[in-house]
Amino acid sequence: MLSWTLTFLVVAIIAGLLGFTGIAGAAAGVAKILFFVFLVLLIVSFVAGAVRGKNPR
Repeated sequence: MLSWTLTFLVVAIIAGLLGFTGIAGAAAGVAKILFFVFLVLLIVSFVAGAVRGKNPR
């Protein structure tokens, strides 16, 4: 999922440099949403591991 975030971020940067503001805004929005989803899943994973008593590796 993090790779999708980076892909949309690169698309947004390239589109912004070329002047496609609508496409750049949409790609940046998708990248932001995917980043926060990834962050929430990471936190949930850490909390679930702590509740079960397993050490993170």
